[in-house]
Amino acid sequence: MEYLDIVIWGDKVVGKATKEEIYQKLRPHRIVYVLIFNDKGKLALQKRSKNSSLCPNYWSTVVGGHVQSGETYEQAAMREYQKEFGAQSNLEFFSKDFYSDWRRLNKFVVAFSTVNNGPFKANPDKVQSVKFFSINEIERMIKKGEKFHPELLFLLRKYFDLS
Repeated sequence: MEYLDIVIWGDKVVGKATKEEIYQKLRPHRIVYVLIFNDKGKLALQKRSKNSSLCPNYWSTVVGGHVQSGETYEQAAMREYQKEFGAQSNLEFFSKDFYSDWRRLNKFVVAFSTVNNGPFKANPDKVQSVKFFSINEIERMIKKGEKFHPELLFLLRKYFDLS
């Protein structure tokens, strides 16, 4: 059973609960992402499977997930990177934000960045495709109405000045 830390403002841990309870009771928790760039500065995105329980057919980061109870953000990022990408590289801290989604579920979202040209070992049950895009290409995709995971869209708008 997966346990996540419950956190309050200031990212202070005040308890833990199962992932299911976190979402049922809208408890604030922690999320981590790894933004993978290639050596040309393009960002790797995955097209989520049509069978994904959350945001099917949306573009998302290649690596992301929950910070399990007792983990640091960096430990969670490395675990998710290994699990989802099957590789590791040096991670650099990118950002830390407080995020509230459409359900009013509050999260601390920490992103790391790294450079890795692939190849990607995506799980075909969870991922339709993985591709690199320039920030300008991503902006055009957003303007055309392509669907992006809300937390990724938040990061893109805040740190890459996309509308």
